[in-house]
Amino acid sequence: MSLQSREFCAELCLPFHDHAVVGNTYFAAPIPGMPLRLRIDFSPTIRADTYGGLRLAAVHPDCGEIDVVTLSFVDHGTFHRRDEAANTRPNTPAYGTFDKYHRPGQPPWEGAVTTGLRDAIEQYTAVWFPGAWTAPAPGRGAGRAAPPSHSVAIARSGTRAR
Repeated sequence: MSLQSREFCAELCLPFHDHAVVGNTYFAAPIPGMPLRLRIDFSPTIRADTYGGLRLAAVHPDCGEIDVVTLSFVDHGTFHRRDEAANTRPNTPAYGTFDKYHRPGQPPWEGAVTTGLRDAIEQYTAVWFPGAWTAPAPGRGAGRAAPPSHSVAIARSGTRAR
């Protein structure tokens, strides 16, 4: 069964014009002319055909993977509402995951809220592809946006804390 990766990536509203979905993997060239590429695919769990997050990789054509990070669905609240509505408890195999089986007419990742994942992808690409995330993607409603985080400046003192 198809994981409908193209539709999932469309739901993420990534701003990269030079991209393609091949099989279950999203490939992008976030900065034109730069050899570094972004690869995103579903991260498998220890259970067959079950996925627990996204695996992001910065890939160089000559050197291969330069950096890899896994974004957990649980950590980014992707299926929190779905699991809460279905009374799926944490530490159960179905919590915060999806598998390749699904209801007819629905994607296997039905009920996903991708805002947290999208924000994490934006942070990751800011490190490896500075300036690639040029403008907010269309269709991202204000009601879906995560609240802004406030940074606290930390001042170093000349004394040592014990």
